[in-house]
Amino acid sequence: MPPAASPPLFAWSAPRTWPDALRRLWSGSLQFRTIVITTALTAMTITVACLWMALAIQNDLFDSRREDVLADASRAMAYATDTLESAEPPTSRAAVQQLMSSVREDIGRLATTELIAGLRIDDAPSPLAPPSFGVLGLPTEVLSDGLRERVRSTPDSQWWQSIALQDGQGAQVAGIVVGQQLQVQNVGSYEIYLAYDLADETETLRFVQRTLWASGIAMVLIVVTILLLVMRSLTSPIIEAAGTSARLASGDLKVRIPVRGEDELATLGRSFNAMADSIESQIHELAELSLVQQRFVSDVSHELRTPLTTIRLAADILHDRRDQFDAATARAAELLHAQVARFEELLTDLLEISRYDAGSVQLELEATNLAHLAEDVMESMRQLAEQHGSELRLLAPGGYSPVDLDPRRVRRVLRNLLGNAIEHGEGRPIVLTVDSNQHAVAVGVRDYGMGMSAAEAERVFDRFWRADPSRRRTIGGTGLGLSIALGDAKLHGGTLSVWSQVGRGTHFVLTLPRHAGGLDGPSPIRLEPSDETVPVALGATQPISTIDVAALQGSAGASSEGTEGGDAR
Repeated sequence: MPPAASPPLFAWSAPRTWPDALRRLWSGSLQFRTIVITTALTAMTITVACLWMALAIQNDLFDSRREDVLADASRAMAYATDTLESAEPPTSRAAVQQLMSSVREDIGRLATTELIAGLRIDDAPSPLAPPSFGVLGLPTEVLSDGLRERVRSTPDSQWWQSIALQDGQGAQVAGIVVGQQLQVQNVGSYEIYLAYDLADETETLRFVQRTLWASGIAMVLIVVTILLLVMRSLTSPIIEAAGTSARLASGDLKVRIPVRGEDELATLGRSFNAMADSIESQIHELAELSLVQQRFVSDVSHELRTPLTTIRLAADILHDRRDQFDAATARAAELLHAQVARFEELLTDLLEISRYDAGSVQLELEATNLAHLAEDVMESMRQLAEQHGSELRLLAPGGYSPVDLDPRRVRRVLRNLLGNAIEHGEGRPIVLTVDSNQHAVAVGVRDYGMGMSAAEAERVFDRFWRADPSRRRTIGGTGLGLSIALGDAKLHGGTLSVWSQVGRGTHFVLTLPRHAGGLDGPSPIRLEPSDETVPVALGATQPISTIDVAALQGSAGASSEGTEGGDAR
């Protein structure tokens, strides 16, 4: 059975939620991070490559066109110079005009351009020389002063410059203008300019750039598609292994990873399945050993019941007649009676623990007033507390509404907590608090004794564990009480928590849900008590008695008295 699909990390909801969804997707999906990083790096690389290629092609096109333009202009000007030198020197203005017109036509034909301008360099008036060689489509406004100065100052050099020209529709296109001097006999020097547009090269460059960018985008899409397919083929087995591991961790020991092929992922799947087989085998072995242990404890406890009953009867008879014995024998009878009682209690606790381990414990629920139950338990242990110098006080602002619970088990939990508080209370007051809210009812047992460290508090519910093994027990106990109490709390769907600090005492809080299904809210009693001053003398406060809800709502005085008593905690 395939693992259940995990909820989507990103949902197309309101746009304002997209940043948080993207952050969750980035942190929660290896596939997403890999695709995004690879796509970004690929796009950056292709962009740089396309820019470099576009610039290289642009420069190459311009350089090639410039060389052709300079060659054409040089060839045309050389032909014009030869024509002027071989012609008879003109002696009239008409002859000069005819000669210039012929030369201009030759230049236009050889230079393959109609954008020609010729201007006389010498400004002095001449009866033969016209002021211009002829302007054909090249306005003199596009010629820069710097270019004209270079052409005038160097008779034998050819100069060029990039300019902006206008096409037939009036749009600007890039162009090149070439300038050079031309000598006319009996007339003087002229500056000749030939202009060439780069419209064809510009269109070629645009086509190349469109092709490069389209190819780049197509390459990015192809790389992303390939990466997505590869990542899916790699991550799908990983996701499947993760889901299988989760099901195995939840207790489904039969689940395995399907193995396909002989590659590394197949090796991983076989290794995982072998590990799962080993874990399943070991868990079954441990379960069988645990079952044997539980049966052993249960059988031994039952088998010990019969001889223990006989020993208990004999110990009771000896204990009842101890006044007839000498002092040593009487003391031995008392010790025998006490240890037999403790042995019987230990067997009872062992049987209870074995029931918990076997999962055969059943609750006997009754509608119970927790405040009255706590008061009954406190009264039953008041004489024992007085023997140890501790005074029991009850603060009950809540817990009067009946709650379905097993009164026998809750009473056992409270007796155990109170017994421990009396044992370690150092003769100081012990406060029993009962409270409730809409979710739960709770009982807190607070003593002001020696307390425990954080490490000791973590182990307080372990079986047979004692904070100070060298300290003698004055009440008795088997070392299983708190472990059984924790089991009773969990059996009700509740919790049993502890707070303790060396020098400030200990606080146990039993919280039980009002309804079936477990706790769905906070406990009505705070686990860690607020800072308070421990009374030196028990008479510093008045004893706290059970406070009814009606009394709390009926008079402010009764409420004030209950609060004042609460300070004694």
